[in-house]
Amino acid sequence: MQALLALIVAGPLVGAVGALLPAPPGLRGKSPDQAVLRHGVTVTGAILVAAIVLALGFDHDQPSSMQATTDIRWIAALDVRIHLGIDGISLPLLLLTALLTFLCALHSYVKQQRAPGGAGPSPKAFVALLLLLESGTLATFAVLDLVLFFLAFEMVLIPMYFLIARWGGSEGVTGGRQAAASKFILYTLLGSVVMLLGLLLIGLNAGTFDMVALATDNGRGLSTSVQVIAVLAIGLGLAVKTPMWPLHSWLPDAHTAAPTVGSVLLAGVLLKMGTYGFVRIVLPIAPDGMRTFAPWLGALAVVGIIYGSLACLALARQGAGGDLKRLIAYSSVGHMGFVLLGIATMTPTGVNGALFANIAHGLVTGLLFFLVGAVKDRYGTADLDTLSGAAGAALYGRAPRLGGLLAFAAVASLGLPGLAGFWGEMLTMFGAFDPADGLSRPAFLTFMAIAGFGTLLTAAYLLIVVRRVCMGAKVPEAQPLADVQPYEFAAWTPLVALTVLAGLWPAVLLGLTDPAVQKLLAGGKS
Repeated sequence: MQALLALIVAGPLVGAVGALLPAPPGLRGKSPDQAVLRHGVTVTGAILVAAIVLALGFDHDQPSSMQATTDIRWIAALDVRIHLGIDGISLPLLLLTALLTFLCALHSYVKQQRAPGGAGPSPKAFVALLLLLESGTLATFAVLDLVLFFLAFEMVLIPMYFLIARWGGSEGVTGGRQAAASKFILYTLLGSVVMLLGLLLIGLNAGTFDMVALATDNGRGLSTSVQVIAVLAIGLGLAVKTPMWPLHSWLPDAHTAAPTVGSVLLAGVLLKMGTYGFVRIVLPIAPDGMRTFAPWLGALAVVGIIYGSLACLALARQGAGGDLKRLIAYSSVGHMGFVLLGIATMTPTGVNGALFANIAHGLVTGLLFFLVGAVKDRYGTADLDTLSGAAGAALYGRAPRLGGLLAFAAVASLGLPGLAGFWGEMLTMFGAFDPADGLSRPAFLTFMAIAGFGTLLTAAYLLIVVRRVCMGAKVPEAQPLADVQPYEFAAWTPLVALTVLAGLWPAVLLGLTDPAVQKLLAGGKS
């Protein structure tokens, strides 16, 4: 198990180096480009298989205990260690990352990813960046040392920057894809610098950077003032990555400009790194500081829910010239607001809801970006007015399977009972109904009511999108439209199946997270 987790974290990094080397003569296939794309599918597939084997070997009777641990001294002077391990909180995120990256590699193998116009770097660079991104994300969810967490957290920025800047598009983005990529890296780097100061403040005052030891101490070795300053610094860095309103403005441009696989990974796993940091670091290590800022976090979370929904409604209305990718990006601001609200309650119910909403958002929004990418490939645009024009999409008539899947993803995203999106939102609002001791119940009841209104706005804009893109009469003179292709079916089916499974059987996920959350909030005591 130890070796398996180390392989999962380091394997993509080795694969990224391998992608830059010439393919052996017998493995080149029809072209070097095909060989390197196949290499990406092979490496990400092997990592997914290893993650599944790790999950099967995980002791489900003890999900609150760290398992498959590795603890090696790295920098003795600072007591920084290569400390890896997983529990019921990190295992689902590890599996989600491995799955989405494999599906993106599979999608890219067929689409033959190249920079627009055939210029720029070859698929070698694309595959290497994809694998480097996977390694950094997996490491973020597996490391148990604050310094290593920061390094893994930063490792994903450069690959995503180049994926947006070199393989992205410029439609609907002010300043083009280069500006979107620059905004992405500037925001996240500035947030990370502030976060590093908070992590160092905790480590130097506590005398250790070990996240397990710090969580077990539960803030007893840190003064309240240190905790407050640390939570403010770390929280700002994590809030940028989540993203939390009003630190979200990099996200719509980044999503709109990113290639399909970039949008899938950005929404599906990169945003989860921020909320995971709140749960793994801020809640257990600095509880007094978190209690100080919890009402503010809850307030900003519900503002984000309403703001994201209103922005989507504005983009969805006729004549607004809204971009479908941009709309889904704004919807992520609202959905991640529910995650932050659950964390702000500081209760097992709320935090479990936040973790469930994390996974549900990764599955559903990943599927939505795949589907919007498919629509854009067929029409050459994601502009809603164009798609719903006189000779527009009318997907139910022209590509019924694609239209049906888009409608399915939309109703899953709006939180329809029986699908994955429902449970996370419901549990976070239950958590807000009865927040932790020391938090203002009237304030959180207000947050709960506002979040409930946000679910109505979410349903409104998603149903408008379905009506405009999927419905309407099929125009006789319209060009034939390809329906779901075999490679698309292969890439999307796992996301559809898991969305239904999580909705009908939430205990699969909650059975992992709940014991780990209970232990985390209790200061390491089961």
